[in-house]
Amino acid sequence: MTIRLERAGDEQAIHDVTAAAFEGHPHSDQSEPFIIERLRDLGALTLSLVAEDEGHVIGHVAFSPVTFTPPAAGWFGLGPVAVSPDRQAKGVGSRLIREGLAMLAADAASGCVVVGDPDYYQKFRFRNESSLVFPGCAPQYFMALAFSGAVPTGTVAYHPAFGTE
Repeated sequence: MTIRLERAGDEQAIHDVTAAAFEGHPHSDQSEPFIIERLRDLGALTLSLVAEDEGHVIGHVAFSPVTFTPPAAGWFGLGPVAVSPDRQAKGVGSRLIREGLAMLAADAASGCVVVGDPDYYQKFRFRNESSLVFPGCAPQYFMALAFSGAVPTGTVAYHPAFGTE
């Protein structure tokens, strides 16, 4: 398995993997593949990595800019992350996330936020931060990871691509 940057021609495979990964998931409204497409179309898909095995895309992770009020520069949101159902729980998602976070950090990003299962994301050093608010999300599911410096204080907003279908 290799992890690489998304390239032209991967769009349908990313859509299909993401749709399959979230199908029937209790916390999904099935919008994840469309979020990725909107981020791409709007030029807000900052980092898009695929896991490929034997020429087939088996996983994907997206990173896009987030905004803070008051402003804090260089922060990104992780997600969606998806792995083909037959390859889940085998380390594919973890590799995608670790490589993406390493690339952002190497590119001088300030940090990353994520909405998700604390038990899963804490292994990547994400932590709940009482100084951050993501409206509409229970605080225990919103976490941050600073690459350098402290986690800022304020309210976080994901790119508008997350809000419309």
